[in-house]
Amino acid sequence: MILGRPDRGDDGVGPAVAERLTDLPVRYVEDPTRLVDILPGHGTVAVVDAVVSGAEPGTVLVVDVTRRPLAATWTTSSHTVGLAAGLELVRTLGAMPERLLVVGVEAATFDAEAGMSPEVVDALPIAAAVVGALVG
Repeated sequence: MILGRPDRGDDGVGPAVAERLTDLPVRYVEDPTRLVDILPGHGTVAVVDAVVSGAEPGTVLVVDVTRRPLAATWTTSSHTVGLAAGLELVRTLGAMPERLLVVGVEAATFDAEAGMSPEVVDALPIAAAVVGALVG
C-alpha cells in the first residue's frame, strides 16, 4: 500500500517507491483513512509513506504495527488524518491484515514547490528494496 501526494514535496515518496515495485501488487491511497477499505484479507502488507519522526531526512524506518500502534509522534503533515490515526482506525474496525509494516522515509519538506529533497530521492532504491524484502 502506498500513501502520499506527489505534489507535496517529500510526501511523493510513496508513489515514487511504487514505480520501482514492478513485481509486487501496489494499491495507492492518498488518505490514510482509506486503508480500512483495502487492508482486510491480506497476509503481509507494507504501507510506504513519508514520515516525520525526528530521524535524519532520507532515513528508511520499518515498524511492525500489527500488534502495537504507530507512535503518534510520527506525523505526515500533508494528510488530513495522519498515518498513526489512520492505522488505528483500521485496528479499531477489525480490518488489520495478518502483518502490517510501515516503511517510512524521513521527510525534509512537504512544500509543494520544492519537489522531493535530495535525501529522499537517494532513499528511493533503499525503500523499494526494503519493501521487496518484506513482502516479496
